[in-house]
Amino acid sequence: PIRLAMASDAADGHLTLKRCLSVLRDAKNDSEQFAALLLVTKAVKAGELDAKIRRQIFDAIGFTFPNRLLTSRQPPAGCPENTFQALGLTLLACFCTDPELASHSQILNKIPTFNDILVSPCNPDNTAMIDDVYQCLSAVMATTRGPRELVTKGTVSALCQAYLNGSYGCERALTLLLGLLAIAEAKCWQKDASHLLAVLSKLSEDFLKAEDMTKFELCEVLPHFIPLSPPLTQDSQGCECLRRLYKGLVNILGSKLSQSQRDPALKLAACLMQACGSEWIPAGSAGSKFLALLVNLACVEVRLTLEEPDPFEVEGKKEVVTACYILIEMGIQECLREEKPLLEEVQKIQLMRIMEEAFGAVIFYLRQVKQEELQDPFIFASVRVLGAWMAEETSSLKQEICELLPFLVCYAKKLFKEGSPTVSLPQPEEVSTEGSGLPQDALRFLLPGFCHLTAEERPRDILISEGAPALLCEYFLCQWEVLTSQPGSLAPLTSTEMSLQTVCGIFLNLVVTAPDLIRRDKTFSALMELLLKALPLLTQKDHLVLAANIATLGLMMARILASSAVLQEAQSAKDFFRAAIRFLSQAHTAQADPGSEGLAVSPAYVNAWPDVRELWFLGMQALADSITLFPWLPQAILQTQWLETLSELLTRVSPASVDFELIAAFQGVLVELARASRPCRDIILSHHGEEWANLYGMAALEQCLSEQ
Repeated sequence: PIRLAMASDAADGHLTLKRCLSVLRDAKNDSEQFAALLLVTKAVKAGELDAKIRRQIFDAIGFTFPNRLLTSRQPPAGCPENTFQALGLTLLACFCTDPELASHSQILNKIPTFNDILVSPCNPDNTAMIDDVYQCLSAVMATTRGPRELVTKGTVSALCQAYLNGSYGCERALTLLLGLLAIAEAKCWQKDASHLLAVLSKLSEDFLKAEDMTKFELCEVLPHFIPLSPPLTQDSQGCECLRRLYKGLVNILGSKLSQSQRDPALKLAACLMQACGSEWIPAGSAGSKFLALLVNLACVEVRLTLEEPDPFEVEGKKEVVTACYILIEMGIQECLREEKPLLEEVQKIQLMRIMEEAFGAVIFYLRQVKQEELQDPFIFASVRVLGAWMAEETSSLKQEICELLPFLVCYAKKLFKEGSPTVSLPQPEEVSTEGSGLPQDALRFLLPGFCHLTAEERPRDILISEGAPALLCEYFLCQWEVLTSQPGSLAPLTSTEMSLQTVCGIFLNLVVTAPDLIRRDKTFSALMELLLKALPLLTQKDHLVLAANIATLGLMMARILASSAVLQEAQSAKDFFRAAIRFLSQAHTAQADPGSEGLAVSPAYVNAWPDVRELWFLGMQALADSITLFPWLPQAILQTQWLETLSELLTRVSPASVDFELIAAFQGVLVELARASRPCRDIILSHHGEEWANLYGMAALEQCLSEQ
């Protein structure tokens, strides 16, 4: 029957295959099956099969026979050594064209076999086997489970070796690597960092040496091999790669380029900034000139694209402009850097002026944005980079920013309320979205700028009129839930904690400058209720700066909302004040050095003191003002035994070691306690209060204690 089938009209391929499939099903021994398979695989290789016929082949033979072929070591007489393997791979490659079969466990468990074939020396006669392996791997990668299985089963290292060996199909190995890195970059680097670094080393060497269009083509490939973690700067091989990439980019950007040549170079530079900051740029004159050139080119690109935006032109330039945003954001950081700066002062002044012009273009562009465009990730990138500028540069473009504030509040509110389904364009991440519970948290990047703006009357009034306080209160609650989402402990999520601290700063500005708003807007009663519950949950050891912000904000709001219903709930209010007193009372101690009589910041507070100091003084003042507003507060303070501890501390240390501002803060609280509570006055007196009040020049306290 086989000879008959093979002698039939070859033009009717389907008819011939049907006969062979029938023979395959009815074959009584291996030789009959093998003969039929020769014809089947010949048709498979010729590409004569449609999906229906491929499925019929699978239904006829399943995985069993290809599996046997792959493991057979004795070829038929007169055939090449890998004949059976080659047949088996051809059949599997055929099956893999069906996505359902490509994700089958029988294919996935062949991944180690595919890997072995890729890294084995390639006989010129076996190139078809390599092609089939790449076809199988490509099909597997296109499935849902595939990338994870490939990474887990060692395909990344096999592809790296195949590429580095330069063997047949090595360009396909690179293409597959790019695909895997695009899908699962972190997992690839976790498992195969050394192999990927070896590929990056070769690519960077080729990049430096290339003198033709290959150099620009590599600009497109290299970003996929630059990991966010682990940083390349931690490894000597990685540092050498960065050195080559820097030199290659200097060569490119120092030359006259077309747009198609410049854009990939800017994107590569942005990728390096995103992964390594400015550490890949060497210190010194050459490095500072290169950094200034990068930022300058980025600003020019932004202005050219956004100042007179043509919708079609902008659409095609969004990716490179987003890369320019990354370079500009790094430029802002470097202009503000004081310790070991890369830039000279003259360069900083020039760049700040150039960046101001670029941000004028960004603002102009954002003012043209239509409602239906708000989901565009390029809008997010534009708002984010503007937020970085607003956070640091508070004097320039003030008029333009004020006019844009309604849009910024509306945009942040829309993304917060609805959640954004967009997929973000590349973003620099120090700034990682780590800790943000939102798909696209635009508000996080606007908060520092809003904090500056709420200190000034005009922008503050605009923010209030646009509903920013209510939005910020909802955002605070959401971020607090993210922070406390891990059962039993507070998660140390840096970006979330920073957002909460910055929102506290905005609210503190409003408390100081707009107390009437705090009284009349129900938003702040809801916020006060949250603060009362939040502070007792914070462990100062791990979250001292956040605790300081919440304690101080809560104390200052309590003065304004003392008569509100939320503060009449005695227990939650008492728990809050106890936690606030704990924060205030534990900030200072006697110096630990033998023989020293000085007052010092407590060890637990030392590292955070620059961020906490001003909040501590504001908190002390607010506590003093609260004592007469809450009749139960003196008794609560007595229960903490702070008066005894403070009296002993002031008796123990030298008055000369305590600065006037600190003495005034202590006196403010002590005088109010002595006036409001006889038991408090008695405690102070029993601990030699009159004596140390005189020594420290606390005239108001001394007078209060001397009164009957």
